[in-house]
Amino acid sequence: MRPPDDVLADLLAGWLPRQRWFAGKDRAIGEISIGTATELHPGPAGAQDGPELHHVIVAVRQGDGWDHYQLLLGVRHEMPDRLRYGEIGGFTAEHPDVGADHPVSAHVYDAVYDAELTRVLLDGMAAESVVGPLRFRRAPGTEVETELESVPGSAEQSNTSLIFGDVYICKLFRRLAPGANPDLEVNLALSRAGCAHVPAVCGWIDLAPSAAPALTSGLTEGETGAGEPTTLAMMSQYLRSGTDGWDMAITSVRDWFAYAPTVCDRQAPTDEDAAAAGGDFAAEAERLGAATATVHRDLAAAFGVTEMPAGHVREMAAGMHRQLDEVCRSVPALSEHETAIREAFDELARLRTPLTFQRVHGDYHLGQVMRTDTGWIVLDFEGEPARTPGERRAVAHPLRDVAGMLRSFEYAARYLIADQSLPTDTALSLETRAHAWAARNRDAFCHGYAAAGGLDPAEHAVLVRAFEFDKAVYEIRYEARNRPSWLPVPLRSLAHLAG
Repeated sequence: MRPPDDVLADLLAGWLPRQRWFAGKDRAIGEISIGTATELHPGPAGAQDGPELHHVIVAVRQGDGWDHYQLLLGVRHEMPDRLRYGEIGGFTAEHPDVGADHPVSAHVYDAVYDAELTRVLLDGMAAESVVGPLRFRRAPGTEVETELESVPGSAEQSNTSLIFGDVYICKLFRRLAPGANPDLEVNLALSRAGCAHVPAVCGWIDLAPSAAPALTSGLTEGETGAGEPTTLAMMSQYLRSGTDGWDMAITSVRDWFAYAPTVCDRQAPTDEDAAAAGGDFAAEAERLGAATATVHRDLAAAFGVTEMPAGHVREMAAGMHRQLDEVCRSVPALSEHETAIREAFDELARLRTPLTFQRVHGDYHLGQVMRTDTGWIVLDFEGEPARTPGERRAVAHPLRDVAGMLRSFEYAARYLIADQSLPTDTALSLETRAHAWAARNRDAFCHGYAAAGGLDPAEHAVLVRAFEFDKAVYEIRYEARNRPSWLPVPLRSLAHLAG
């Protein structure tokens, strides 16, 4: 017994904007409609309190555009305290056996917090079940363990990850796009190629093409993914020994800031300075650069490469200008750096040498990599969440990923000093140290990338500079829409990039 569609839409109108993965926090919701609704678990027979599990796809209109989100909805008549964090709201409906004369009350909630229900996903993949339009898949040669309890991942992200024991991590793609999700597509290809820098795919869930027409509304013909199943979830090997790259970098920055001698206020710290501070990240940054070059080489082998003429490069630069126009209108503070950014894009447009494009990561930063006992592992090939499906699956220049990681070093360096209430002298000193930390690790990453066979970023400075600025503009748009409190981080780093 799930809420009637109109009741559920009303409940979601207040709940959706509070979710980390909701992409339209800066815009009012105009309309919510319920698309597909599939019962995955009916609740024990004869049990008054369920629980039930329903898979629902919700269409949300904001302005002239529609977005589609995936929800796992639990329904219980009595809400345990352990699940109240995910409660969406209460509702009243007619009794399923007696009828409208005997209404019953119930609660609907986000079932990712309910380990009793999420086990249904494991059961489905193990058996390769088909439930209505939902198709559960198991990777060839893989056996899926089903007696595992889940906990939601704690990382801030635009999807939701469920960790089953210490065996699997299952990513639910919250904001849906028609067709195969690049994360699944790329990870399957790299796994088949024997790439050592990605986790093994164990299973996935998709939506049959016949159930997906509503997902294609508002997209161009080339982006619809018509006839393709829509990826809903992907389950991979859980990296037991993995340490998040972002967490490692932040620990290093904290050690660097705590190192008091005035040598830290120089623009170019030495190896001795870094060793004295403790927690130096440069060696890991160099290894990460080498791993990135290996992944790029495997991507080129798996998907091929394309030579783009100079005309395409000019079109790419024009697209960068258009994004800058849009973001300057919505974030006036960006205008201070507009001239320098446009000069970088214009310099890119003047390149006359054809460029080799290929499939890349597309949203590469420290939060997308993990350090394990065997080396660096690259995650989340989904692409930038604010891009269109076509943009996220398109080929690009591999130095775009390099620029993304260079931007991430700038983020990590300034994350701890995003608070604008610091005294001026303190803020200036810490900014100098942040710049020094970022410069040291940027250099190390680029050295590792080039030494492992990637293009030397120092020899392609025009490309890297334009890609960095384009990524910074994207970051500013993303933070303004999703995490306004983080907006000072990309804005502050532009002062050095534009200088």
